Amino acid sequence: MSTADSQLLVASSSFTADIYKPIIRKNASEKELLWVGRLVVLLISIVAYMIASNKGSAAQAIMNLVENAWGIFGAAFGPVIIFSLFYKRFTYQGAVAGIVTGAVVDVLWLVLLKSTGIYEILPGFVAGAVAAYVGSILSKEPDSKVLKAFDEATAQLKD
Repeated sequence: MSTADSQLLVASSSFTADIYKPIIRKNASEKELLWVGRLVVLLISIVAYMIASNKGSAAQAIMNLVENAWGIFGAAFGPVIIFSLFYKRFTYQGAVAGIVTGAVVDVLWLVLLKSTGIYEILPGFVAGAVAAYVGSILSKEPDSKVLKAFDEATAQLKD
């Protein structure tokens, strides 16, 4: 619910601040903008409900996009988050390598090898993790301040 209401508020605010006030009614009052924002929330909610209630191809297309987005996010950022929490020698170069490789492998798997039946996050995550590790090993070791901060943060977990 928090994601849904945040998306509604962002869409409403974007419309009122970026389209309604500067283009449609430049002299709109704050009260008018508030009501326009509320109407936009209502309209988007109705459209979202209609799409979600529909058993047809539109709802399935949206679900496919959400599934693909989660696959890319997981493949690109999952290994980087895990390495940053548990691998002391993790570097910026390793993070960039992991993010780029995970995302690229995820998209390529989705486009070229979807017929395998393997969800693209799996090969993307593995490739991103390998790239993050190799990128970190091939780059210069983190500064001593970074290593000290890592040790201090993880020491609290060991207690």
